[in-house]
Amino acid sequence: MRIDILTVVPEMIEPFVNCSILKRAADKGLAEIKIHNLRDYTTSRHRKVDDYPFGGEAGMVMQIQPIDACISALKAERDYDEVIFTTPDGEQFDQPMANQLSMLENIIILCGHYKGVDWRVREHLITKEISVGDYVLTGGELPAAIIADAVVRIIPGVIGDEQSALSDSFQDGLLAPPVYSRPADYKGWKVPDILLSGHEAKIAQWRYDMAMERTQRLRPDLLK
Repeated sequence: MRIDILTVVPEMIEPFVNCSILKRAADKGLAEIKIHNLRDYTTSRHRKVDDYPFGGEAGMVMQIQPIDACISALKAERDYDEVIFTTPDGEQFDQPMANQLSMLENIIILCGHYKGVDWRVREHLITKEISVGDYVLTGGELPAAIIADAVVRIIPGVIGDEQSALSDSFQDGLLAPPVYSRPADYKGWKVPDILLSGHEAKIAQWRYDMAMERTQRLRPDLLK
């Protein structure tokens, strides 16, 4: 899988994609993440990528020209399944969407910035708009990192124990059950006896019951 991230501040996201799970995926040849500085594609001799909005509204707007130039250059090299724009008013990102995106071959993620992008970008160049929550950030770099991480980590082979990713919260529509490790008794705080019993069927039932209880208590909306 290849993910191309388009941004005006590459230094915000470069360290993230070069460590941990994303680096492991790249080292294994399972995912390739490329970061592109939109300033490299502008025709402005001052490397400007933004300008004042028509109509006099406050703030600056990302211009269409460098975005179109970058996307066109990438599309000239390969086909892309999705061109994603990170925006607070996009479709809510969730685990099923991450699962779906993980099965694609090539995607582009455009990071919003300033007041937003020229609307023609969204009308003519973007195929999918994604939000990571009902709040506004300085830019789309953090959402792009979230999307990349959530998508890449579930590609088969990225995580050594694939069952671990499949048992994460939201994979089955429920929150994950509690987990414990050694020691079994710490300061009198004990691991539930059922987890020490070795009875796989009873342990599986306990985990399901705990997942259901936590979901009903913390996120009842998921059960709808």
